Amino acid sequence: MTIQLGIRGHDVKAPTFADTAARIHDMGFSYMQLALVKTLPNFEATPASLTQQLTTFITDTLAPHNIQIAVLGCYINVIHPDRDERQRQLDYFKAHLHFVKQLNGRIVGTETGSVIPNLGYSTRNYEEEAYQDVVRSVAQLVEVAEREQTIVGIEGGINHPLHTPAHMARILRDLQSPAAKIIYDPANFLHDGNYTSQQALVEEALQLFGDDIVAVHAKDFIVHPSLHFVPVGSGQMRYHTLFAHMKTSMPHVPVLLENTQHPHIEPASAYLREQWANA
Repeated sequence: MTIQLGIRGHDVKAPTFADTAARIHDMGFSYMQLALVKTLPNFEATPASLTQQLTTFITDTLAPHNIQIAVLGCYINVIHPDRDERQRQLDYFKAHLHFVKQLNGRIVGTETGSVIPNLGYSTRNYEEEAYQDVVRSVAQLVEVAEREQTIVGIEGGINHPLHTPAHMARILRDLQSPAAKIIYDPANFLHDGNYTSQQALVEEALQLFGDDIVAVHAKDFIVHPSLHFVPVGSGQMRYHTLFAHMKTSMPHVPVLLENTQHPHIEPASAYLREQWANA
């Protein structure tokens, strides 16, 4: 089976949503990650904006291009220090869990936030209190997702409370919900001190939560002088281990390009297709 390849809509940088859909199709992608606030001009980020009119607009725009929404992005701060603002964001996410069904999708994705309001780095993100806050917040979300028969896609990363593969596996155990799944970005768990062990980290992640991965983000990086992201195919990220596993165990899971923009999108797509074929 060939790789199920997609891209974040807002990485296409098109002037209108219709142009975004056309470009995604023309570049050979079948899937997109749609973040409404980043992709739709003048979209107001409130539950009241998730209307039937918006549903019709999105589905009618995507249908001629045979594009499926792999992930509806609703990246919020689930541990925002202002409890009222935190709840407002959680309620906004819950509205997405209903809305995604109208778009013929199932997965709504988020990272796990920060104790800093603007999502900045803090060592307090690594404390047990922050982790427990994440569990309490995501438990609210999965309760709604179970009722809606949709999925909360949880994405971790080194600056977040879920900053290791072990933490990702832990929250799945703690939530014990069929509606809690993983959006896996292997590059998110790399830093200056561990990037040479990327294969071992991927193997660990696959062992811990491979069966719960519902989408993969594809990024790339170089270390010069410190680790930073570059277009896919131009850096040091190696996809052989992950793709070999996916081909045998989860070939239908979409792989979504992230942080790769024009003119690098099509070379990155070709690179990932080649890596998949050779895995």
